[in-house]
Amino acid sequence: MVNVLSSRILLRPADLERSRAFYRDDIGLAIYREFGEWRERGTVFFLGGGFLEVSGHCGQPPGPGLQLWLQVDDVEAFHQRLLGRGVAVVREPRRESWGLVEMWIEDPDGVRICVVEVPEDHPMRYRP
Repeated sequence: MVNVLSSRILLRPADLERSRAFYRDDIGLAIYREFGEWRERGTVFFLGGGFLEVSGHCGQPPGPGLQLWLQVDDVEAFHQRLLGRGVAVVREPRRESWGLVEMWIEDPDGVRICVVEVPEDHPMRYRP
């Protein structure tokens, strides 16, 4: 067994500043830390129980299987925030047959992001 002390997802975007602005300003993630020189400044964002690092550069899009799952307390309010910021919503919020309210968006490099709300009556909230 290994004792994992910390974890983070590493994203290497095509345009560093565009992606930093998307996660910082459009999504509204809080910054944990920044590092490096001004133009190449990497940013580590708080991401629930882990972190999201946006740094470096990659000339090709991320693998098609890469997706993020972000749980928020109010998907509709977040949906309105995104629309107000001009962020394209891939799929509008709706309650799925499994009971979660989900909305899908994409980051500037096409990383699919599922934004989820767990309703009060959902079994995921049940704690015996």
